[in-house]
Amino acid sequence: MLGILIAAISGALMSVQGVFNTGVTKQTGIWLCASFVQLTAFLFCIGAWFVTGKQGSVQDLFRIENKYMLLGGVLGALITYTVVKSVESLGPARANMFIITSQLIIAYLIELCGIFGTEKVPFEWRKPAGLALMLAGIIIFKWK
Repeated sequence: MLGILIAAISGALMSVQGVFNTGVTKQTGIWLCASFVQLTAFLFCIGAWFVTGKQGSVQDLFRIENKYMLLGGVLGALITYTVVKSVESLGPARANMFIITSQLIIAYLIELCGIFGTEKVPFEWRKPAGLALMLAGIIIFKWK
């Protein structure tokens, strides 16, 4: 139950952040906005790391087995850029529908193939059926 609550909060925060970042971008530019977002995220995380007891050490980062896993910050910058551009052109609700649907499709494919260190799950027809229902929902939502 706690996981569902945290996931719901995450989705809400992402939606609000997309709107905020789009507003900042209109007044400053996309890369300045993305830089500010990443800088403030970095400062927040460093502060949280100190406050919560410094779990892990900086040296641990150099011992990561799959070095590509360290590209999370680059992906974060690209996410900021793509969210801002999609909210700008589609509006918050439509952009988030496509973002969430894409997240679910890719996450299921990652699990299905067992890539990036995830546990491989067996194919189940109900999951693509659920994705099809989501796509139908988008069509209904967009319908004028």
